[in-house]
Amino acid sequence: MEHGSIITQARREDALVLTKQGLVSKSSPKKPRGRNIFKALFCCFRAQHVGQSTSSTELSPYKEEANTIAKSDLLQCLQYQFYQIPGTCLLPEVTEEDQGRICVVIDLDETLVHSSFKPINNADFIVPVEIEGTTHQVYVLKRPYVDEFLRRMGELFECVLFTASLAKYADPVTDLLDRCGVFRARLFRESCVFHQGCYVKDLSRLGRDLRKTLILDNSPASYIFHPENAVPVQSWFDDMADTELLNLIPIFEELSGAEDVYTSLGQLRAP
Repeated sequence: MEHGSIITQARREDALVLTKQGLVSKSSPKKPRGRNIFKALFCCFRAQHVGQSTSSTELSPYKEEANTIAKSDLLQCLQYQFYQIPGTCLLPEVTEEDQGRICVVIDLDETLVHSSFKPINNADFIVPVEIEGTTHQVYVLKRPYVDEFLRRMGELFECVLFTASLAKYADPVTDLLDRCGVFRARLFRESCVFHQGCYVKDLSRLGRDLRKTLILDNSPASYIFHPENAVPVQSWFDDMADTELLNLIPIFEELSGAEDVYTSLGQLRAP
């Protein structure tokens, strides 16, 4: 899954450090990407189907545990309803410039960049981040073709950065990454819904028509509420020969004219 030689043995250790410090989101392990760009989506649909088909007899030995989980889910549901205040949305009103455009939610870590606390000789950015009174240097690598990708996305869509990382890390990184002001808005961890141990990006809270909303993210857990709106992307760490973002440009160019993203994505997923 991972290639290159910039951060090899230290990569897993870096991920643990970043996660412990609570700066970046924790991504689930990814399998190697198949030829079909939307293959990862079908895993989500299958998992949901299998979960729904589980019989009550199979679950009976775990009744007590299930009750505990149910109570936990209820508390999460109540917390979620608290955030769903009528008339409030995560995004401001659509600007005149973006009227009629599809809204694309774009992830940051392992989708556009990779960050590490360990020094990287060819880091594109070095961002100071204060943690518990101590300033740490975060070394950031840009994914190949990220500049070209963002430039084209800004021409075609209303682009929104949505990351499960903390703003004190992600905001300065995005300042350096998005020199052209492609992102109309930025959303961070506090805008996510914490669901079953994961920070989920609930697209229904954006204030945009879901038929005109897409999400680009390397972690299926991030869009578990709306897998049918997702364009999956392989996690990136340090492979400087990676062409994923470049290959996605023509796909998004095609999607930019869609009246209904569900229909267009369905056609792209078809064999």
